[in-house]
Amino acid sequence: MSQETARKRRQMKLSAYLVGTGMHVAGWRHPHAQPDASIDIDYYRKLARTAERGKFDIAFIADSLAINEQSHPNILNRFEPITLITALACATTHIGVVATASTSYIEPFNLARLLLSADQISKGRVGWNIVTTRDLSGNTARNFGRDEHFEHSLRYRRAEEFLEVVQGLWDSWEDEAFVRDKESGQFFHKEKLHRLQHQGEFFSVEGPLNIGRSRQGHPVLVQAGNSEAGQDFASRTAEVIFSIKHSKEEAQAFYQSFKGKAAKWGRAPGDIYILQGISPIIGDTEEEARAKLKQLEALITEEQGIGFLADYFQGIDFSGYTLESRAHEVGLDRIKLDKTDYLKHQPVIARENPTLREVYSFLTGSFSGDHFVGTAEKIADTLEEWFSEQAADGFMLMAPLLPDGLELFVDRVVPILQQRGLFRTEYEGVTLREHFNLPLPRNRFTRATSH
Repeated sequence: MSQETARKRRQMKLSAYLVGTGMHVAGWRHPHAQPDASIDIDYYRKLARTAERGKFDIAFIADSLAINEQSHPNILNRFEPITLITALACATTHIGVVATASTSYIEPFNLARLLLSADQISKGRVGWNIVTTRDLSGNTARNFGRDEHFEHSLRYRRAEEFLEVVQGLWDSWEDEAFVRDKESGQFFHKEKLHRLQHQGEFFSVEGPLNIGRSRQGHPVLVQAGNSEAGQDFASRTAEVIFSIKHSKEEAQAFYQSFKGKAAKWGRAPGDIYILQGISPIIGDTEEEARAKLKQLEALITEEQGIGFLADYFQGIDFSGYTLESRAHEVGLDRIKLDKTDYLKHQPVIARENPTLREVYSFLTGSFSGDHFVGTAEKIADTLEEWFSEQAADGFMLMAPLLPDGLELFVDRVVPILQQRGLFRTEYEGVTLREHFNLPLPRNRFTRATSH
């Protein structure tokens, strides 16, 4: 196969989920971990540069707006995401930087300005992970002067209008608005400045925004909706989707279903990239990888694990059980619980009867399935299978342990993917949109002023 043919071939996308010492809830106790990593900017710069060395598309930063005593250690003391990605943009040159920001607890004008400022600073490498915020801690609303969290359907209705306002504000200035002609004294074309004049159910925003469009027009829109309302919202608006499925079959079903939803809105399947979250454990041998996983799992204390589960599954008595007890013993396969993350893992819990230790790993986002525990070759084989059989357009690396997991993936797995022509060997674009082959958004006001 010629290099030109290889370049035109469908290639997978890669994103690195960067959170302190990694996704494993007890990872901070590992001998290789830096316990204060979540608040060390030099550490995050090193992670982002490692991902960039691996030619990753995205360095991804998640968020939460409230914590409690049961929260993951890596979120108890950490940076605000947009501040962090701005710093990471200044420490890198090609990799995209994506920040999570909620539509439920900020004004559209503020967020539009923050994200576009970061996008300008990065020279067009920013993405926005749109969330409506799940109130896992139970006190999010009270941190913002409200008694109750927005009801689920209302959150998404608000999010739709929020996004409409933000994108409208991003178009306040046409691309050629600023002439800065010293001789004539004209700084900008007045006819290329636009006020949004938005009046809606939730927001009243006049505009214009006091910053112009970036090199990529708008930040790339990322979304991880799992509920029907979330998927409906994402299928109409998002350009990159973040999903977590624990089997190829589940991932394929989601892939086909979601692309079908997008088609109903007139979008081509190639307009949206679905990234599946993976938490690989890599070893020189299968045995070494399993030993690494066992070492991590052993760091979860009984008090920590059982305490979290009792708080999460309120009403279930966990007394007398240990982390080695099975989910079916406690009845976790039979309960009715309207929590998105539980519903996402319920089929696995019902089918495989995992230990409570594994359930804990499911719910805290640090679970590594058998197909992602093994040698670099095995991990690459699995990624190729999922990618080629349309279970994903790429992957979100949610390393259980950082920096080890990211470094091993970059040094061992990425070269295999490159050798197989599945992943780039060099960046071919500069902006995040160019990494994903996404078009430059047209300014909504340009056509109206072109006649």
